[in-house]
Amino acid sequence: MIKINGEIIDKDTLKLTDYLAENNYKSTRIAIECNEEIVPKSMYESFILHSGDVVEIVSLVGGG
Repeated sequence: MIKINGEIIDKDTLKLTDYLAENNYKSTRIAIECNEEIVPKSMYESFILHSGDVVEIVSLVGGG
């Protein structure tokens, strides 16, 4: 199981970009942390989540 933003995903592996696409995330407007380490945007396409991973996806919001 993979935990993403507190939600349990019942999969052993999951391609990060597949999850982002399925959940309508725009990779230019988010930051991702996996197991307390930032995932560089350059790695999103090849990054595979595995059972036991804890992921936080934060949407960036502009303002002023």
